[in-house]
Amino acid sequence: MKIALLGYGRMGKEIEKIAISRGHEIVIKKDVEDVIDITLADVAIDFSVPTSAFDNISNCLKNNVPVISGTTGWLDKYEDAVNLCKKEKGAFIYASNFSLGVNIFFELNKQLAKMMQNLEDYDISMEEIHHTKKLDAPSGTAITLAEGIIENSSKEKWELDNKTSEKNIPIVAKRIPEIPGTHTVWYNSEVDSIEIKHTAHNRKGFALGAVVAAEWILDKEGVFSMKDVLNIH
Repeated sequence: MKIALLGYGRMGKEIEKIAISRGHEIVIKKDVEDVIDITLADVAIDFSVPTSAFDNISNCLKNNVPVISGTTGWLDKYEDAVNLCKKEKGAFIYASNFSLGVNIFFELNKQLAKMMQNLEDYDISMEEIHHTKKLDAPSGTAITLAEGIIENSSKEKWELDNKTSEKNIPIVAKRIPEIPGTHTVWYNSEVDSIEIKHTAHNRKGFALGAVVAAEWILDKEGVFSMKDVLNIH
C-alpha cells in the first residue's frame, strides 16, 4: 500500500516507521508548504496542524484518495468534510485518538457515565496532560471523553479550567515536556472518589492505530470511526 503522510512531525515519523515495518511504502511526506500530487498514494494519513487539516482532507476526497485524520483543533469544519466525502463518494475517518487502548477507554467512559447519571452527589471533573508542542487545548481526546459523558448524563457542556455551572464539566489542560498523553476522569463525592485513567507511554499506540485504520479503509466508501475499524459496538 502506498501511503501519503500529510504532516511529517513526530507523529508522522512514528507512523512512517510502523507503516514500513508492516510492508507499506511512504510515497509522500508533506509539511505545511509542500505542493504534492496526492494521486500517487493509495491512502493518506493526516497528522498535520489545525490550519492545514481541512485542506488536506478536501484534496484527498476530491482526488478519490481515502484519508485518515488524527489532527485536532479543526472540527468547526468537520461537517463540511463529511458532506464533501458523501458528495465525492470518498472514504474518511477522523479520530481524536487512534490508540486501541484509548478507544476502549472511550467506551468505558460512556458506560461509567450511564452508571453514574442518577448519583447526584458525585461531581465530575477531567484532566489531560500532553507535551508542550501540542497546539490545542483541551485535547481532542479530552473533548471526546467529555462528549461521551454529556451524551449519557445531565451535563450540558465542557469548559476549560474553570467551572461556572453545575451542568458543566471542567477540563484542566496541562502541558509538560515529553508527555505523550494522559487523560483522567474523576467522580468525586464527600465520601469517596471514582477515577478512570489512560496513560500513553509513547506514540507507538497512536501510530499503529492510524496505520491499521488506513489498511482497513482501503476500497471502502463512507464516513467511518475507530469503532468501525475495531468493531467496538
